[in-house]
Amino acid sequence: MKPELIKISKFLSLILRHKPESIDVSMSPHGWVKIDELIKAAQKHRIDLTKKLIDEVITKNDKQRFTYSSDGESIRANQGHSVNIELELEPTKPPDTLYHGTASRFMENIHKKGLLKMNRQHVHLSLLKKTAYDVGKRHGKPVILTIDAQRMTQDGYEFYLSKNGVWLTKHVPPQYLQEEQDVEK
Repeated sequence: MKPELIKISKFLSLILRHKPESIDVSMSPHGWVKIDELIKAAQKHRIDLTKKLIDEVITKNDKQRFTYSSDGESIRANQGHSVNIELELEPTKPPDTLYHGTASRFMENIHKKGLLKMNRQHVHLSLLKKTAYDVGKRHGKPVILTIDAQRMTQDGYEFYLSKNGVWLTKHVPPQYLQEEQDVEK
């Protein structure tokens, strides 16, 4: 993605996941923001945002972080919110195994408390080890954790699948985690 689009994607992540109030846009209880309102508010804050740029970010972002409403008038982030919204996701049976990437410096706390959602609404999990590895290396020396999603489901934990393929859950206790020994992809 071009640097200009990366900048816009980061801006949209900030507004649509964490701080809509920073540019005075209103967000629905389900995380939707009217596109026209978003563009006008961004421009008031000297951010050159256009519908064309939003379209490019949505179509060219390999992580598919954002989606348009069915009427095409609103936009929201698919997951990763720290603001309290209802994504309207139904519990979904996960695959038997999922993965989470983190940095080695967090492992002591993870061994004690498991994976916590921290300031987000959910813990993010992936179907692929490579995705977990890529996430982990963004934060330091990567560690890949294998999650026994089958056992968690049997024990009553719920999982959700976001529109862009990220698996979500509220918490992964330590007894469902196993640290991968070979973290190279």
